[in-house]
Amino acid sequence: MDAISRRNFLKAGVAAGALAGVSTLHAERQTHASLVTLGKSDVKVTRLALGTGSFGGRIQQDIGQEGLTKLVRHAYDRGIRFFETAESYGQSQQMLATALKGIPRESYVLMSKVETVPGTDPRAKLDQLRRNSDTEYFDIMLLHWQHTGTWPEDTRHWQDAILEAEQKKAIRSHGASVHGLPALRRVPGMDWLQIAMIRVNHKGVRMDAEEHDADVLGNVNEVLEHVKQARQQGMGIVSMKLIGEGVFNHEDRQRAMRFAFKTAGVDSVTVGYKSTAEVDEAIDNIDLALA
Repeated sequence: MDAISRRNFLKAGVAAGALAGVSTLHAERQTHASLVTLGKSDVKVTRLALGTGSFGGRIQQDIGQEGLTKLVRHAYDRGIRFFETAESYGQSQQMLATALKGIPRESYVLMSKVETVPGTDPRAKLDQLRRNSDTEYFDIMLLHWQHTGTWPEDTRHWQDAILEAEQKKAIRSHGASVHGLPALRRVPGMDWLQIAMIRVNHKGVRMDAEEHDADVLGNVNEVLEHVKQARQQGMGIVSMKLIGEGVFNHEDRQRAMRFAFKTAGVDSVTVGYKSTAEVDEAIDNIDLALA
């Protein structure tokens, strides 16, 4: 090969490598619609979820069925495939079921959360939640609002009932949502957990403190420590309170998204909306954070 031919050959190789690198970068770029497996479960979710529990579901109920259906369909059209509800969200469960009607069930992930009220039959309650959501199965079922340091021991019969439901294919994966540092401290090291739902934002607003319901700023550094420990142990992390329960301005909503993904390293975030514009803004914010 003469010098000119060799030089052209090398140039072509460098150019091809550069193009391959660009292609790889584009292929790996994450967005709100990118799928991620939640820890030890086999459930894949989009990075952004649509929540129906703003102020206990009141916000979503106030916009009515037509309004919620419009929100859900808009979110679905924009690539969101993760939808979240809970027993404590009341009528929002049935409203979300109506909004999702007609969309192929296998095309989205549905997460619900059950109240672990003493004296309640867990099996009957899980069946009731499936009826409320008009679904044969939940992709994710969480023990809701765990707020004591003894919750792993106190909820063992609920844990067993969820595992039984998984054997019957009525639930695909499981976890817990925690409130308050005493409850959060028990998350790392709890073998039963596949998924943890944890309050995360950069300001500590509506985040975990020593008292789960205290009107004080949460301990951001300690929350981050437990999130990272849980991730290291193979748990999937879904975060909530990304917009400080509605008190953040646009700049802080952007910062909260960056903080959740870049600093805390969560897998997915759930946000409650009342308009399609809010859905679009959350998509823009998360895509910016993941860029």
